Order: sequence, then structure tokens, then C-alpha cells
Amino acid sequence: MAYKTLIHTIKGSVATITLNRPDRYNALNKQMVEELLEVVIACHEDRAVRAVVLMGAGQAFCAGGDVREFIEHTDTIALYVKRLLMSLHSVITCICRMSKPVIAGVGGVAAGAGMGLAMACDLAVAAESARFTMAYTKIGLPPDAGSSYFLPRLVGLRRAMELTFTNRVLTAEEAKEWGLVNRVVSDAGLVTAVDAMANELATGPTLALGWAKRLLFMSDHASMETQMENEAQLIALSSQTADFREGVQAFAEKRTPVFSGQERGGS
Repeated sequence: MAYKTLIHTIKGSVATITLNRPDRYNALNKQMVEELLEVVIACHEDRAVRAVVLMGAGQAFCAGGDVREFIEHTDTIALYVKRLLMSLHSVITCICRMSKPVIAGVGGVAAGAGMGLAMACDLAVAAESARFTMAYTKIGLPPDAGSSYFLPRLVGLRRAMELTFTNRVLTAEEAKEWGLVNRVVSDAGLVTAVDAMANELATGPTLALGWAKRLLFMSDHASMETQMENEAQLIALSSQTADFREGVQAFAEKRTPVFSGQERGGS
């Protein structure tokens, strides 16, 4: 379907979601957040999609919440913010629970909730122009969009405190050094680099990648023994898939495996 604030395309097994309010630096308003929730659910449910890319149109990835809309709703701001965050936090949850890899391609600023969106993705590629800042306390707010969850896990508590309290702006290279992004590429090469990563992952063992993602999230709150039991259960499930059979066969035949993402192998 057509969206007013997003561009949603599917090429092969890769879905690309582009935040498309470039005149507002892709700031998140109510309509964009609701459309974003709809499209991430669609990507989650579409079995033909095996990798998802999130990018921003124009000169920014996402400048965070649309402050102009905050001003327009001053008299009912608490209700407005709660409704906005119900949808936005559902977006973050869906990204994290999605059983396929999600890649952020960050060009320009990623601020506030925009930085939260980038952190919620499984992998992130930044253009040299990318800049990251928490920005919340500049307007007298604490973090949202899962930022207080992801930031200390990615950069450590001390650095998370610094970024949150001071709104320090990180360059792309600093973001890579601190663990916020995986790679930094030229501005001109961002789309190519993200597409290459997405297409590589889309040809991988999709179910195994999804279960690996689940295990990594589980590891934050599980004991070692519980986590090893989680691993045993999911490996047992994986051993019944067509992708496992193909991987083992390809290994024996010394060739590159061709994974299908099917849940079960043949009899």
C-alpha cells in the first residue's frame, strides 16, 4: 500500500523502509509512527522477506520526535506523548522480535528517538556524515524509544550517562569506536554497502539467524545454565530445518549452501 510518510519497497528478499519526511529531517510524528508500525508488522509477517533495511530520505536518518507537533499539542501533551509512544515502542518491540535481520543505514543526524531506532536494529552502517546524539535532555525529557535499554548495553553505563546527560554529538567514526555502528562508509557508498549487507543476510539461513537473535537477547537476563538450555532447545529445532540439511550437505560436497528459509526439511 502507499504511505504518506514512508517509502516501502521489496527487491528480491530484502524489504527497505525509508523514513520520508526530508523537510523535517524525518522527525517522527503520529502519522509516521503509525505507518512505521504497520510496515514493520508487514515485514515481520511476510515470509518472502528475509532481511529488512531502515533508512532516511534526504539529509538525515531521523531527527527524533517532531517538536513542532509537541508545541501544537501543548494543552494535551501528556496524552499525545503516551499515544505516540504506544505505537513507537511497539515498533521497537517488533524490530527486536522480528525473526530476520534488520539493518539501519544511517546518513546525517540520528537524534533522540532516531538514535533509538538505529540502536534497536540488529546491525548498523553509517555514512561518514552520520552524527549521533541523544538530545532528550535538551528539551527537558528523559530517553524513550528503548534508548535507555540499548545505549548502556552497546556503549557501557559510563558512556551512556555521558551521552544522555551532555547530549554529546558523536561522529560516525566515534560511533563505530564506541560500538553504536558496525561499519562506516562514504556517503556515496551508503546505499550500496547496506544493500550488499542485506542481500548477503537474505541468502543466509533465515530461521537460524532469527533464533540466534533470540538467544542473544535472552542472554542478558538468563543464567549460564538457562542460556545453555535455551541453546540446546533452539539447536534441536534448527536441526530439523531444510537449511540445516542443506548446510551439512553443502559442507560435505565442498560447495556454497543455498538456503531457503524453510521450517522443515524433507523426510
